[in-house]
Amino acid sequence: MQSAAFNLSPSPSLSPLKPRRLIASTTYSPPSRFDPIRASSSSNDLDSNNVVFPRRSWSLTSASNSSLSRPWNPLPPLVSESKTTRFGVRATAVPESAGQGEGKSSLVKTLELGLLFGLWYLFNIYFNIYNKQVLKVFPNPVTVTAVQFAVGTVLVILMWTFNLHKRPKISGAQLAMILPLAVVHTLGNLFTNMSLGKVAVSFTHTIKAMEPFFSVVLSAMFLGEMPTIWVVGSLLPIVGGVALASVTEASFNWAGFWSAMASNLTNQSRNVLSKKVMVKNEASMDNITLFSIITVMSLVLLAPVTIFMDGVRFTPAYLQSAGLNVQQVYTRSLLAALCFHAYQQVSYMILQRVSPVTHSVGNCVKRVVVIVSSVLFFKTPVLPINSLGTGIALAGVFLYSRVKGIKPKPKTA
Repeated sequence: MQSAAFNLSPSPSLSPLKPRRLIASTTYSPPSRFDPIRASSSSNDLDSNNVVFPRRSWSLTSASNSSLSRPWNPLPPLVSESKTTRFGVRATAVPESAGQGEGKSSLVKTLELGLLFGLWYLFNIYFNIYNKQVLKVFPNPVTVTAVQFAVGTVLVILMWTFNLHKRPKISGAQLAMILPLAVVHTLGNLFTNMSLGKVAVSFTHTIKAMEPFFSVVLSAMFLGEMPTIWVVGSLLPIVGGVALASVTEASFNWAGFWSAMASNLTNQSRNVLSKKVMVKNEASMDNITLFSIITVMSLVLLAPVTIFMDGVRFTPAYLQSAGLNVQQVYTRSLLAALCFHAYQQVSYMILQRVSPVTHSVGNCVKRVVVIVSSVLFFKTPVLPINSLGTGIALAGVFLYSRVKGIKPKPKTA
């Protein structure tokens, strides 16, 4: 066998490598369990100043003393006699449950989101039904709206008291910024109740399909956001569909029509103001907290107006003198208020989980569900041409929700 000498530079202290004879010994003992091959180095043949190939023995016995797991290198390492190197090879299997865990987590999130959408639609349906029933026998929308804000305020206080949602620390400057939002929020819900008391639920929501039109106009006027040609095109079927539905609506009256249009204006003003006002970092807060604060402020704003306009008409004595079933009116008013606050909260929870475009599409579907359910429940007479107008308007809303995210391509020089 020929000998080979190795000299490691630049360290001059190391002497040339002495040739060593490689002795391979192969032993086999039946293992008690499966274990990867272990390569162990022996320190008996190492000189103090030389770096040599270690003697290696290959064994299929268990490697209980191996503490490190690393990929196996077929070339023997250069080691010093003063150190003993031990290395082992272990085959680690990737657990099959890892991919299954991710799949289960995704499935749970999907089911949770589907449940939230279902609750959003369900609460909205029951709110409109109970609210309409109350307004039919008690045509005082200001008092009804104040009761809804009062119930919402109690729920907010309970939520903060029992730490269901973190109680915010609000400064005076923040309250001043939120005040305009509370004003338009109060007016928006008041006008909606006024419309629901005058016309059919289905017609009110058909008119409220005009919200994208007001959103585009107000955003262009106050935010400088000019709409794309796609957005403008999607507004045409909305306006045309609402006009067709209004002309053929059996329950049409101007008070209900203009109340619904005013609701569109105030609600979209709230959205524009929230973009314009809540820009500073110190005023930023999550949507649920913002809605909770607005609810409390709306009650404070509307309570004196209610007493001035309607007096105290929601007492049992007044309802009995009007020939109304007190328990029935109170129960339906409470359920309507609970559903109103619940569907608003669920809507914000969904918005935290999905994109604004997805939320807008879901809101369009919600309006369809509310219109259909109210027509079936109240047995509202609907002409085919009226249904066509409503369908065209809702199709325009769906188209708007899909194209409003399309941005114009930047012009290249």
